[in-house]
Amino acid sequence: MGDVVNLNKFRKKKAKDSKQKSAETNRVKFGRSKQEKEQAERSRKESDKDLSGKKLDHQDPSLKDE
Repeated sequence: MGDVVNLNKFRKKKAKDSKQKSAETNRVKFGRSKQEKEQAERSRKESDKDLSGKKLDHQDPSLKDE
């Protein structure tokens, strides 16, 4: 006869291993270093500042006083 195996432990270990593997792929896929995050924030702020200077003021014609 074979050895007796506790199926609950096996099932839980398999689920834990699966979660660890998906966490590892997510760290690679979504993880960014602090330097990369700061650079992206600076770039976003710079582009927002640039675009706000080029924004045109359009008013709704229905709000126009006669």
